[in-house]
Amino acid sequence: MDFWQRYRAIDARDTRFDGQFYTAVRTTGIYCRPSCPARTPKAANVTFYETSAAAHEAGYRACKRCLPEAVPGTPAWNVRQDLAGRAMRLINDGVINREGVEGLAARLGYSARQLNRILGQELGAGPLSLARASRAQTARTLLVSTSMKLADIAFASGFSSVRQFNDTMVEVFAMTPTALRATARHHPAAAAATALTLSLPYREPFDPAIFSFLAVRAIPGIEAGTPTSYARTLRLPHGEARFHVTYDDGAPGRPLTLAIGAVDLRDLPALLSRVRRLFDLDADPVAIDTALAADPRLAAAAARAPGMRMPGAVDPQELLVRAMIGQQVTVAAARTALTQLSAVGGPSLVPGDGLDRLFPSPAEIAESGYSLLRGPQRRIDALRSAASALAGGELDFGYGDDLPGLEAKLLPLPGVGPWTVGYVAMRVLGAPDVFLANDAAVRNGIRALEPGTAPGTDPAPAGTLSPDFREVSPWRSYATMHLWRAAGSSKPVSREPHIPEKVMP
Repeated sequence: MDFWQRYRAIDARDTRFDGQFYTAVRTTGIYCRPSCPARTPKAANVTFYETSAAAHEAGYRACKRCLPEAVPGTPAWNVRQDLAGRAMRLINDGVINREGVEGLAARLGYSARQLNRILGQELGAGPLSLARASRAQTARTLLVSTSMKLADIAFASGFSSVRQFNDTMVEVFAMTPTALRATARHHPAAAAATALTLSLPYREPFDPAIFSFLAVRAIPGIEAGTPTSYARTLRLPHGEARFHVTYDDGAPGRPLTLAIGAVDLRDLPALLSRVRRLFDLDADPVAIDTALAADPRLAAAAARAPGMRMPGAVDPQELLVRAMIGQQVTVAAARTALTQLSAVGGPSLVPGDGLDRLFPSPAEIAESGYSLLRGPQRRIDALRSAASALAGGELDFGYGDDLPGLEAKLLPLPGVGPWTVGYVAMRVLGAPDVFLANDAAVRNGIRALEPGTAPGTDPAPAGTLSPDFREVSPWRSYATMHLWRAAGSSKPVSREPHIPEKVMP
């Protein structure tokens, strides 16, 4: 968007752009979200910033009226596969809190000096400032949503001291933490620091079918799901965690609520980031649906299910294992195999919500977990080989990769082909423009949604539409989700959406 497109958005107070850019006003010294209800400032006094950190660096403070931090994030970090996008995914996952700028730079393959220079040019702020903005946002959420002690909030948000926490909140919001807490509309009841309930902001519309997608693949003891809820356990850098997300379509605001039953407070920023990625809460559904509706093959599907979300992953290594096991079998069969695999470690957590297990680590799978699997020996050997590489550190991938880098790391593995890489890219990187052309369910979905077969659509002239759906780029991953749904609804038994292109040796 250029300056005047953004200016028109703030003049219209368009909520779709909240979190995607920030409006700073020279005459007031504050920055706002695009939908701020205050009077539209003169264009000559406005500067737009890509991140709130850049506005902080320029000397602006957050607006107390519109609370620009209390919005969904930008989908740009998934759309952008450049260094800035990769760095922001890792910063949001808390890498700087755990490993510092040097650790972040090493993961991205740059020196700390290069990283500072590039992010300053691209985003208007360096990695430390971007991490500080992320900490401030997490702290504000905890202040207004929980009754945690201020010291606990400081360390849970990633600050190294209470004094640093206090200074940052005053600098960013021009309010003390206590004053910020007083702005909460509803004051929560007292609760333990490891039993938190938070509201998850997102952009409307929201299609809750993502809950069903996760529920049918849920592994007993590790996950549990319904059409409007999902719970699971997972490992985080400092320990285990358990969370539960619920969706209430009938409540005002159609809230998404996150309940955290157990977590090391140092892992809280990473958990919040991963839950948001899992449910694709930073997506811009209006932009996506508008692009999909322009394709006659997808117009009716997009109208029936506005706000389709693309499921993410809370653990990149786990997702690769699940993708490899799910190849060429039904969803039910993959779930059975994964349930067998999950028995390798036995119950490992205090039961809560019926969840008492963690997904097996790569080391556990490589050591003995593979022996619990049934099926072709070549597939089992391929999984064991991948798990061994992950456990030994020879294979390392995650949210900071781009698609070419992911291909370079995964394609040499036995049993991994282009489909597997594309599927992992969709769910781990949040890559929005992946089209799995050789996927059996995608082909079935295309046939089910052919122009002219759905009510209200007109056949497209022969040869005018590309077979790879490039017309809806950069949102082809969402087209894939619609095609999978169409294929599943047209058959009594759905199969895992995959036919591998690479035969395992």
